[in-house]
Amino acid sequence: MEKVKKGRPFGFYVCALGFTFERLAFYTMKYLLAIWIATEVASGGLGLSDIEASAMSGSFVAWTYITPLFGGYIADHWISPRICVPLGMILMGLGYLCTWRADSLTLVWAMIILVAVGTGLFKGNLSGINGLLFHDADELDAAFSIQYSFVNIGSFIGTTFIAILATTGLFGLKTSFNTVFLICGIFMFIDAVWFILNGRSLGDAGKKPFKADQREFETVSKKKDGDTKLTSGDIKRIVAIVLVTLFSSVFWMVWYMAYMPAYFRFGWGNGSDYMNLANWYIGSFQIPTSWFDSVNALVCIILGPVLAMLWAKLAKRPKGDMSMFKKTALGIILVGISYIVMVVADKIAAVNGQCSVFWLALVCLLMSVGEMVFSPLGNSFISKLAPAKVLGLLLGFWPIAVFLAQKTYPALYAWLKGMDFTMGYGGLAIVIIILGIILWACSGKLDEMEKAQ
Repeated sequence: MEKVKKGRPFGFYVCALGFTFERLAFYTMKYLLAIWIATEVASGGLGLSDIEASAMSGSFVAWTYITPLFGGYIADHWISPRICVPLGMILMGLGYLCTWRADSLTLVWAMIILVAVGTGLFKGNLSGINGLLFHDADELDAAFSIQYSFVNIGSFIGTTFIAILATTGLFGLKTSFNTVFLICGIFMFIDAVWFILNGRSLGDAGKKPFKADQREFETVSKKKDGDTKLTSGDIKRIVAIVLVTLFSSVFWMVWYMAYMPAYFRFGWGNGSDYMNLANWYIGSFQIPTSWFDSVNALVCIILGPVLAMLWAKLAKRPKGDMSMFKKTALGIILVGISYIVMVVADKIAAVNGQCSVFWLALVCLLMSVGEMVFSPLGNSFISKLAPAKVLGLLLGFWPIAVFLAQKTYPALYAWLKGMDFTMGYGGLAIVIIILGIILWACSGKLDEMEKAQ
């Protein structure tokens, strides 16, 4: 493999900015899709029911988190990741163009299919290419924390500036839903051009399928060329990756569900589901609810470089960095604490009629710190441990946690809705925190699977 300059080479930023463009388009669509489908035709929407809107929006998010499993398998065995990634970008761009011209659900389904397939070819494989640019495995946690900041720059721009062009408008500029979807498509085509034109900065990384082990740093799964048989140590490391992914699905289930009470209990709106328990005004300025997403993205952008320095410093200790299992446990504990803060906010609103929106900002802060402690490191963890034969497959398996969360949290939310808020959400918080503590306590034995030969 062609040598790449030590440190964070320019190719790293090529890949990281690739995620920025993709997430900008994705989060813009994620925020607007259900609103657009349920908005009256006269106002630029499809004029369908909110039930159809929520179902389509849920499908859009869920399927983009399961297709990377198949895209990773393709990149492992058949097609160069360097081909998969720009092809995925182009397919996503074509998908967003479908909603630009859509006047029925047929083209919306076409968008969901194209974006899901495109994401499958793009998501894990781009992280895999990025991981191949580094010589030292200890650099990966810091690198992927920085990459996560680039991911959230896209999310922040999408929800803060692009999405509201079709709803409330921005600085006097307001446009149609369809025009915003066109903007999303254009960004994906720019993304593809950016990646292709900067291919030289990536050296040989990802030119061959991942099964040809191109990692330059030493791994416990490193084998001679042509030796692809999985050993018992390989199996143990795969089990470790699967366990971390499943524990992270618990985190994401609770993380995504937090948006439901934030919007429908504490949020503002005209529907009967809104209880308006939080004051969403600063002076006479009404805070857009999409900015709840923006706070999350902004915190992640700021924390990326901070945590990158922390992980790099911890890695230099004689005993090394905290394990991935401990970081996942800490993330779970923090999101559990965020639910306790939500219960406190609800109690304050019960006494005063409303609570400050800054209580919800604290909820979002705790959720975001919990996310940043472990989520960016999943790709790093897998890049270091996965056998080459299944590297792309396991990088694609990591987003399965969000798919599982998307499919389970609505049922949990519906169940909790029939309970007293303090009992339901407070009880869930205690269960989640205890689960995190148990995972932390068991991390020593789980860590042994990472080192198995």
